[in-house]
Amino acid sequence: MRLKDKVALVTGAGRGIGREIAFTLAKEGARVAVNDINREMAEKTAEDIGKEGYDAIGIKADITDLDEVQKMVDEIREKFGAVDILVNNAGYWTIKQFKDTTPEDWNKDIGICFIGTMNCCKAVLEDMMARKYGRIINIASDAGRVGEPFLSVYSGAKAAVIGFAKALAKEVARYNITVNNVAAGVTKTPGVEGFVSMIGEDKLVKAYPMRRLADPKDIANAVLFFALDESGYITGQTLSVSGGYTTI
Repeated sequence: MRLKDKVALVTGAGRGIGREIAFTLAKEGARVAVNDINREMAEKTAEDIGKEGYDAIGIKADITDLDEVQKMVDEIREKFGAVDILVNNAGYWTIKQFKDTTPEDWNKDIGICFIGTMNCCKAVLEDMMARKYGRIINIASDAGRVGEPFLSVYSGAKAAVIGFAKALAKEVARYNITVNNVAAGVTKTPGVEGFVSMIGEDKLVKAYPMRRLADPKDIANAVLFFALDESGYITGQTLSVSGGYTTI
């Protein structure tokens, strides 16, 4: 178990990619705090992890609210200890042409994808810096690297996450804290069903040299890589997990 005695927080882990990440880290020995805006989903993921013999707790918190995030981190500290590994997975996308979007759409995409990431980083950094150890992994998107039609606001929010991570990585490297991004391609989860249906899976798959969409496990394995001590000299980087969709 390569993450024995480590404490991990995974946001948006009630389902999809986040759920798979939570299981993957738990199986490597981490005690996992499963966050989601939906309490039942967070607790169900934690319960399912527990059934397999691993330690997990489910915590409801709105990551766009810094006070709620800080309370969540305080609760994790009381139950498990300080957070060693933060995975900023929670996300949201508005699927519209930009001309049809509204400020409410902008606020939701940016609030969850970018503001939420900053809130969670801010809440855990003091402990990480004091202990001179931390792994921060953001689930970004290739949309933030190349831009995607109908996802203009989401693309901008994910690009902001990538830039933020590069800057933060330089600030905290001296404290043995790494900050990296996993840029996921379209991944087969309940959250992307609408997008896949709109574009058509057959059409989407043709854009991927490996001729398939990602599985949540593909993303979770990349997160695990950045969480391990063996990757401790890698920081400020963005790893695309997209079957060759982007090669930058």
